[in-house]
Amino acid sequence: MARDLVAGIDTSTQSCTVVLRRLEDGAAIAEARAPHPPTTPPVSEQNPQAWWGALQACLADLRDHLSRIAAISVGGQGHGLVLLDDKDRPVRPAKLWNDTESAPDAKRLLTLLPANEWVRRTGSAPGPALTVSKLAWTERNHPGLVAGAHRVMLPSDYLVFRLSGRAVTERGGSSGTGYFNPFSNQWDLDLADLAVPGVDLATKLPTLIPSDAQAGRVRDDVDLGGLAGAVVGAGSGDNTCAALGMSVREGDTVISLGTSGTIYGLSKVGVYDPSGAINGYADATGAFLPMVTTLNAAKVTDAFRRLLDVSVEEFDNLALSAPPGANGLVLVPYLDGERTPNLPDARGSLHGLRTVTTRACFARAAIEGVLCGLLEGGEILARCGVESDGRLILTGGAARSRSYRQVLADLTGRTVLISPITETAAAGAAVQAAAALTGSPIAEIAADWAPALEIAAQPDRTAVEAANAVRRAYRKAADEAWRERQT
Repeated sequence: MARDLVAGIDTSTQSCTVVLRRLEDGAAIAEARAPHPPTTPPVSEQNPQAWWGALQACLADLRDHLSRIAAISVGGQGHGLVLLDDKDRPVRPAKLWNDTESAPDAKRLLTLLPANEWVRRTGSAPGPALTVSKLAWTERNHPGLVAGAHRVMLPSDYLVFRLSGRAVTERGGSSGTGYFNPFSNQWDLDLADLAVPGVDLATKLPTLIPSDAQAGRVRDDVDLGGLAGAVVGAGSGDNTCAALGMSVREGDTVISLGTSGTIYGLSKVGVYDPSGAINGYADATGAFLPMVTTLNAAKVTDAFRRLLDVSVEEFDNLALSAPPGANGLVLVPYLDGERTPNLPDARGSLHGLRTVTTRACFARAAIEGVLCGLLEGGEILARCGVESDGRLILTGGAARSRSYRQVLADLTGRTVLISPITETAAAGAAVQAAAALTGSPIAEIAADWAPALEIAAQPDRTAVEAANAVRRAYRKAADEAWRERQT
């Protein structure tokens, strides 16, 4: 049987998803999903073996197609720290991006080198999410563990390694470590040495290869049905792959609503934000994806939906039945601490509770709180020169929500677009797989396979008129939350 398909893997915090696309035209023909163990910050850890088990479960569901897969690649949750021993077994659970136990370590790293210098060299300042902070946490809590590890890698690197037997990485995923320079595409091991002094990480890190290169081929001894011999791509971060899956262009603004929330754009040049609020990530095409990330997105509305004891559809109906501004009720959605602003120990707070507050107001305030927080990140991107005159694209699991779509349109006064391919990170990993297989430029394949975006919501004129007041009320409440954490 001809190998006429490519596979993309999204190994996220919540699950593993595999999407199969036809090599001829990029059409999605099948997908499968399997859960990962649940986590709740401040401690958020998973055994990397669970990711491999979830991938095996997905491929078992796709067994009838495996012999047709010519290439496969991986988009993985960013920043997670994977340590392997000399037999390539995890030495401890992987600390994930949303684990905030390393907040003191991030703070200490900033005393050793100022934020603007970290940003100049890596595009980002250390926060609890970045891998360099998790290295420092590991050294503080398990002295010698990093030195004794045989390999240090990211979640996407781990699955690429399990598939191909080669420890490799590329610029997109590595730009979230805090010890990689995305402007020169090189490790900056002096920064890693601040986290684990005296440890020769150069011998432990994966080999850097181009984002469109082949990592190798699926090993014959890997029990994955008919997949043996398929080309394995370099892998990358999940947001990097999602940008490929949607063929994001310069000027576009992308908001992703999953466990976390992100707002980002595409820039041909690196973005410098001395405050450190922006993560100046690299992408997989040679450009950059300047991004602002929040810890709390869809899980906020999930929590409020449980409190209100309603279904997803009922929650949407409630939120859309309340007026803009939720009759003065404002949610600052820092339920599990926050990444931007950097408040790892913060908690959520409700402001403006009155006798006119209804269940619908609670639902609306949850939606507005999540989106206002992300739109504040958009203001930071704009101040740093990131263009936003293109499309407004909503993606992630919560992009299916009618209330998120409509409230975003109302708050921005812009048409909200979505991709008909909902699993954009996995779809983008398949683009990377196709580039590794064919040698064609990865950006060209992404453009050729770009889905026709669909209109999800148009702004309501009355709600748009209220948007500035909603945004001002949110800023006031968020400023109060910030001041409280500083005292």
